[in-house]
Amino acid sequence: MSDNNSLFTTPLNALHLAAGAKMVPFAGYSMPVQYPMGILKEHQHTRQKAGLFDVSHMGQIRLIGDKATEALEKLVPVDIVDLPLFKQRYALFTNTEGGVLDDLMVTRIESGLFLVVNAACKQQDIAHLQTQLADACEIEVLEDRALLALQGPAAKSVMAKLAPASTEMVFMTAKDLSIDGIDCFVTRSGYTGEDGFEISVAADQAEALAEKLLAEEGVEWIGLGARDSLRLEAGLCLYGHELATDISPVEAKLNWALSPARRATGSRPGGYLGAEVILKQLETGVRRYRVGIQTEGKMPVRDGATLMTADGEVLGIVTSGGFSPTLNKPIAIGLVAASASAIDTKLYAKVRNKSVPVKVVALPFVKQNYYRG
Repeated sequence: MSDNNSLFTTPLNALHLAAGAKMVPFAGYSMPVQYPMGILKEHQHTRQKAGLFDVSHMGQIRLIGDKATEALEKLVPVDIVDLPLFKQRYALFTNTEGGVLDDLMVTRIESGLFLVVNAACKQQDIAHLQTQLADACEIEVLEDRALLALQGPAAKSVMAKLAPASTEMVFMTAKDLSIDGIDCFVTRSGYTGEDGFEISVAADQAEALAEKLLAEEGVEWIGLGARDSLRLEAGLCLYGHELATDISPVEAKLNWALSPARRATGSRPGGYLGAEVILKQLETGVRRYRVGIQTEGKMPVRDGATLMTADGEVLGIVTSGGFSPTLNKPIAIGLVAASASAIDTKLYAKVRNKSVPVKVVALPFVKQNYYRG
């Protein structure tokens, strides 16, 4: 804990302060929102070179035991049983109403499963796992680990130099690696739309690892501000915005994440919380969908703005909005009525009592550059 403000700090806190980071409260932690470079340049640097993100506030959990994969399938609409060793999959904790409790990353490891969950949902996710799965597997919360994300086109060459075996990895795979002598568990994944790696490392080795990465040409610290604008451009969901307890995976247009094996005609249909609701939605559709929103003009449209027709009929809400440094214009994501979800549908966003013209566009806003080999 930080003595002066009762916030948790990550093992990399001293490095952030030394780098001149602006620290803000986030999910109970003191976290860097930006560095002296500024959010705009940090964003552009990640798209062009390589950004290093401290994401140690997120939850790292191991599910240990032979029954771990079967057990987790009771909580997610995803094929975990057939997940190959050292392969990673995006998953969703659902509730009995078909809404989303959190989204997470699941990796098959030799002892069972390795999970990464969102910081704001970490404690509730741990409690959920302990309540639902404690009889089936061991639940180990990894309190002594840090998590770093190296993202951007130069991440590949940096990792190839420091950990040559990383060149064997493709998107959504994992490996135990020695990064210049430091033992790490690495996945080729991230939250920016760029190629990159997420690196789990012992907390007492985190500073040394970060310094090694930052010493490489093209690598700079990047804060939470640019992390959000990068994920928005990539069209990725953020829990509490595009995902929530009253928003289903189908409404969020995450059908691709609902594994065929768990669907009505699959080998292991349903069997998770809210399955009846979600399987019905897959069959019949839903009343609203997540869509991209493009502002016509330079007026930014922020979270919570109402989306409506020209005559004032409310058809949805903006869930995330901001400025796109890559496109040099405002962009947003929203939930809109199914009748207004088609590409090029014209709507209006209510911003400070003004009606701003917008239209529905395809996601992502910026091409995703994951390395698939």
